[in-house]
Amino acid sequence: MRTLTFAPADPKGFESRHLMAGLNAPDLTLGQLLGEYPALALDPVRAEYLQLRVADLVIRTVHDPDPGRALYLVPGTAVSGLGAPDGESAQGDAPADAVSAEAAPAESAPDEEPPLPAAEHPERLSEKQAVLAAHDVDINTAATYLASGLSVLVRCEKLLVEHLAGEIAGRSGHPQRMVQATGKAAGAADAMGQVSPDRRGALMKALQTEVAQAQPGDVVVIPHLDLLAGGSDAALSVEARELTDVVYERSGAVLLAFTDPSLVIPEVLASRFDVRLAMDILPRLVPVAGGTTAPIGQALVTRDEAGLFEGFEAVELYKHVAGMNPVRLRHALHYAHGRHRVRQHAGQQPEQHAGQQPEQSRPQFGDLLHELRMFKVRTSSSFEIPNVPLDQIGGYHGVKEELKRAIEIIGGAVSDRYGLSPQLAHDLVPRGFIFHGPPGTGKTLFAKAVASMMGGTIQVVSGPEITDMYLGESERKIRELFAEARRNAPAVLVFDEFDSIAARRSGREDSGSRAGNAIVAQLLTELDGFRPDVPVLIIGTTNRIDLIDDALLRPSRFRPVKIDLPDEEARRAIAAVHARHFEVRTTGALLDAIARATEGMNGDEIRSLFRDARADQLVGPGLRVPDARRLGELIGQLRRARQLRELDKAQPIGRPPEGTRPALSLLVTRRRGTTPGTPSVGAVQVEEDVPGDSAPEDTPRSEETAS
Repeated sequence: MRTLTFAPADPKGFESRHLMAGLNAPDLTLGQLLGEYPALALDPVRAEYLQLRVADLVIRTVHDPDPGRALYLVPGTAVSGLGAPDGESAQGDAPADAVSAEAAPAESAPDEEPPLPAAEHPERLSEKQAVLAAHDVDINTAATYLASGLSVLVRCEKLLVEHLAGEIAGRSGHPQRMVQATGKAAGAADAMGQVSPDRRGALMKALQTEVAQAQPGDVVVIPHLDLLAGGSDAALSVEARELTDVVYERSGAVLLAFTDPSLVIPEVLASRFDVRLAMDILPRLVPVAGGTTAPIGQALVTRDEAGLFEGFEAVELYKHVAGMNPVRLRHALHYAHGRHRVRQHAGQQPEQHAGQQPEQSRPQFGDLLHELRMFKVRTSSSFEIPNVPLDQIGGYHGVKEELKRAIEIIGGAVSDRYGLSPQLAHDLVPRGFIFHGPPGTGKTLFAKAVASMMGGTIQVVSGPEITDMYLGESERKIRELFAEARRNAPAVLVFDEFDSIAARRSGREDSGSRAGNAIVAQLLTELDGFRPDVPVLIIGTTNRIDLIDDALLRPSRFRPVKIDLPDEEARRAIAAVHARHFEVRTTGALLDAIARATEGMNGDEIRSLFRDARADQLVGPGLRVPDARRLGELIGQLRRARQLRELDKAQPIGRPPEGTRPALSLLVTRRRGTTPGTPSVGAVQVEEDVPGDSAPEDTPRSEETAS
């Protein structure tokens, strides 16, 4: 994004028109702006720039340019209509028409510095330099608002405040008054956004002093407005009331304040600010020298870091770091660089992980992405790296195809392939899924497979863990979960037992209903704030989709995906997957028989067959071979347990009615050429050839005998 600096004849009118263009005239061009409010430029301006939209430029205003600084006429601007800023001549005491002699036409101006080569990275980069490079456009925007006398509320993570506060206020060109505690008052905020009474008292006293003593044009900087307000919920607490009284004491004072995305302040306090800006994700491109832009993976990655990993892709890196702030990104790159640099010095091979070829000795770009995921997990108390390939889930071909399609869109492959506009890409990306169906069908397992396909992290949260007895605490937990998911993007956030926090809202006035309604409202707020640049997928799992609030089931929010009990084909595939995993030898005939005998069972029950069969072979009295007979016995036990549960539901007290007996189903092996034993009650038999027998080719047969 190009940066242009002007010295307008009417600075206030120029700035106001520039700011309001974003609201009521998004297509206003630079030529139209200069036609309404003429200005001189501090650097030559090319004629083609006049056709660019103001919204696509970073425009800075100088009220009192240095008298010794040459000013340039913009192509097509008449000197007679321009005059000089603030009534002075354009070049000190020289007459206004001297500008044309001093400023060469834009066409003959020296060429701009060429764009940075794609492979060029900075030699060194401090945390502050990274922040200023990543958020240069946002900083200039905030500074412009402050220069116009508008108070600004910035939402960003705490790690950025120390780098942004002074820079934004300084670029506004106005004196700044920083609110900070002095003396021995100390104490950090706790997890609920509370600060110690001594520190808060010192900060409040400093705020009162700075607001009272602020002169016209001064900018009062409040680094941690949310902590002074209590920070835990939107209710107007005692602390928030006191703070509101102070900031409204002089409504004309220009304020610059900061809040964290995971904390909240009352609306009456936020309304004190004319403009609210968010600096919560990294931009894809950042301005660099020469008026051009560069990918974030080039501007914020040093040459040494990029050179260490073979095949480094600056553009591809973005979707793996978009949710990080610049400081955390630099920490993650230090972590990845340090781990592999130490291995190189020690002569060690890189760690092998999914996607890396064993013969690769030099760290690859995939190794960097793996280390970034490891960094996210190790700096988070709840996210983990899943390892569940989709092909390890048997059956469910329709569900798999739908999820693959969604991941291809989320990952940006479709957008890159067809060159889609950002708005269209935003509308195509699904916000989340609701996996619904009977228990044990693998809903959470599918969520982990989705995270594996995204190459991201995952957190599984039980719905009841979110609900809290204290007012506003449930909403705070949801805000923190979403904020943490964005920081660890690409990420999958799974709400297990989703119906416990997303139940249909009620019009009742009792406290329980109000709390439930507030949780649903917070979920809707977070979903509507979805950013496609930050790959975060929300998945809810439930057995009762009929209880979910209708607003969440809208197609633009959650897409329901039914994961039902597996059919026969799926049961066979599931059995084959678990037989391989637990190293239980099976034949095609045996898998067919298991698929038929497990009708009505879920994937978890089928898994338990092979787990228990394998365990019986390794431990316990009378080690048993996991053959067809043993697997049949385990199926019979599962059927019997299910029938007993159903009887208990029908008759929770007392014994079953006289004359009834639950059936028991077994798988047995009948050897041809021998006298078969009497099958058990309800047995399912599978015939297999025995080596040495002269029986014809094996023909699997299944038969069930009712008791």
